[in-house]
Amino acid sequence: MFGLEALDLARIQFAFTISFHILFPAITIGLASYLAVLEGLWLKTHNDTYRDLYHFWSKIFAVNFGMGVVSGLVMAYQFGTNWSRFSDFAGSVTGPLLTYEVLTAFFLEAGFLGVMLFGWNKVGRKLHFFSTVMVAIGTLISTFWILASNSWMQTPQGYEIVNGQVIPVDWLAIIFNPSFPYRLMHMATAAFVATAFFVGSSAAWHLLRGKDNPAIRTMLSMAMWMALIVAPIQAVIGDFHGLNTLKHQPAKIAAIEGHWENHGDEPTPLILFGWPDMKAEKTKFAVEIPYLGSLILTHSLDKQVPALKEFAPEDRPNSTIVFWSFRIMVGLGMLMIFTGLWSLWLRKRDKLYTSRPFLYLALWMGPSGLIAILAGWFTTEIGRQPWVVYGLMRTADASSGHSFVQMSITLIMFVVVYFALFGAGLGYMMRLVRKGPKIDEGKETNEGGPGQKRTPARPLSAADDDGTEADNSPSLTKEI
Repeated sequence: MFGLEALDLARIQFAFTISFHILFPAITIGLASYLAVLEGLWLKTHNDTYRDLYHFWSKIFAVNFGMGVVSGLVMAYQFGTNWSRFSDFAGSVTGPLLTYEVLTAFFLEAGFLGVMLFGWNKVGRKLHFFSTVMVAIGTLISTFWILASNSWMQTPQGYEIVNGQVIPVDWLAIIFNPSFPYRLMHMATAAFVATAFFVGSSAAWHLLRGKDNPAIRTMLSMAMWMALIVAPIQAVIGDFHGLNTLKHQPAKIAAIEGHWENHGDEPTPLILFGWPDMKAEKTKFAVEIPYLGSLILTHSLDKQVPALKEFAPEDRPNSTIVFWSFRIMVGLGMLMIFTGLWSLWLRKRDKLYTSRPFLYLALWMGPSGLIAILAGWFTTEIGRQPWVVYGLMRTADASSGHSFVQMSITLIMFVVVYFALFGAGLGYMMRLVRKGPKIDEGKETNEGGPGQKRTPARPLSAADDDGTEADNSPSLTKEI
């Protein structure tokens, strides 16, 4: 069907599940740190606006955290079901790294999450703040181990191959492999930027509806400061990451650039747009800027970038996909920088909260960070092909060898269940965002007992639903 084989369906299934999963940890990482900052500011300034925002975003964090855990478990099981040959080959490296993530990050988060969500009136202020900080640190430690494992698959080192299996010989070399520092910084920063635009979009939506209060203004202000500062930093990190990729995965860079061959000693042009044709071995309709490819990728005007024709056809990534996924990521990144600069210009003119064109831009930029993360992830993973462990094991040799019918059935089931389950979860989360923060909600004692509000027994109950205000305005879900 559609020229696909069982291996293609296995890859699509993993890509589908990880595309859902990666959205939740990205927001979890950003929101956890955001909550720590909000509570810290409240403790320092005693400004109740920060407390109200903390209570509001902690509910959304709870829902998002729950969906992230569930989607992550499903994805992890696929290593055994669909990619058992990979697990047999490299499990001695990836298994311990994922175990370290559970032992350090997950246990840390789980240990303090209950206090963070339900201990506001049960423990002292300092202990509660400490719990929030520990959860935030836990999300970053989780990022550390996950990226260490994935980066090793991109740039493996610190191993020996004995009897067809990878044997670790230097754990520090495995963890701190050549691409790890760049990919860790790139992903963590992307999570902060994505969360900033998510928060800023929700604030813009409320302001466009006429709901203007200190909490909403603080949300937009903090989000735009983050965008202004961090989005340009992300661009610089991306540049260093590109240089590292050129050194260790030149075929990926050639595919991203749609660059097929060098001519003599001519510098490499930058192809802005075009359509890389894998069969014709050329980029059709190319719009080029001379010298710029060499300048960006080698920081010189005379060095050349490796071309796709320098690699065997079976070793080339799919340039058609990564060429455009990379440009989607970069294009959204440029829009983020522009949004941050515009917010600064409006802030100086005291129009940040009243400029409707800017507020509409901030609204529509809400999902931009998540889309950019997905585009970047596709670029990274598809650009690694045809290798599952770069230079060591091909993707075709890593699958479990299930039949086409088996993979078709499971893929259809995944699609149906995921859209039903996580669609409902995302819809509920958007309902919470649509309601907005309650002013002075933190003054409730919530002590429990007869006739009193009780502390919820389930984590997702932290996202309580006490009714939605009736109005005829368009929902945030539709506008975003």
